[in-house]
Amino acid sequence: MISKNLNYLRKKNKISQQALADAMEIPRTTLGDYERGKTEPNLAMLIKLSDYFEVKVDDLIRADLSHQDLEILRNKDLRVLAISVDQDNNGNIELVDTKAEAGYLESFNDPEYIRDLPKIAFPSIPEGTYRGFEIRGESMLPVEPGSVVICSYVERLSDVKDGRTYIIVSKDDGLVYKRVRNLKDKNSFFLQSDNESYLPYEVPYEEVAEIWQYYAHLSFSDSKATFNYMLEEKLNDIQKKVGEMHSKLL
Repeated sequence: MISKNLNYLRKKNKISQQALADAMEIPRTTLGDYERGKTEPNLAMLIKLSDYFEVKVDDLIRADLSHQDLEILRNKDLRVLAISVDQDNNGNIELVDTKAEAGYLESFNDPEYIRDLPKIAFPSIPEGTYRGFEIRGESMLPVEPGSVVICSYVERLSDVKDGRTYIIVSKDDGLVYKRVRNLKDKNSFFLQSDNESYLPYEVPYEEVAEIWQYYAHLSFSDSKATFNYMLEEKLNDIQKKVGEMHSKLL
């Protein structure tokens, strides 16, 4: 791990190879060989490097120090949550494409997987842990397919509020974006789509791996066109029901 850790520590601290080589009193080419793994520093140099970066020699040799940029959130209700942080220790907003939800379901608590997810920025967002989910399907119109829903992490099941929308992560249903009622007496959640064409259903607490509450969303299509589409669908549905009632009266 020496070569990888030296490269990581130098870049994290924004130090050029020449500046670090000068501090270590070695040629820059020697430091370059250390970082490329062509040669390894002797014990005296390892101690000098560990003192300079204020890390243990054993960690410099054995640990993947890039994992210092990863944190783990734990709570008593839900599973381990892996998040990544930037150089200022602020949480990143990782983007999860629901087309690749199988990979997320397998690895959402793996720090290395989370670190490799694409990151997005969102201005003036309150303090907290956020994740972006690209949604598919029309179950939650007028939030149209392809939108990115920015959500905040819910730490406790009791924090889920009736009537609000959430991303629910479960092994059986994958990633779903639904309006939720917390059925505390039944230890389950009642999930409902805003699009009435989709039937509601329940998910037991024990099947839920993560819950993310809606904060905002990014849309990439014409909202007026989406509204017109919804209106047309609603009118067609009303017309169909009127036709069925008329047929029964005949």
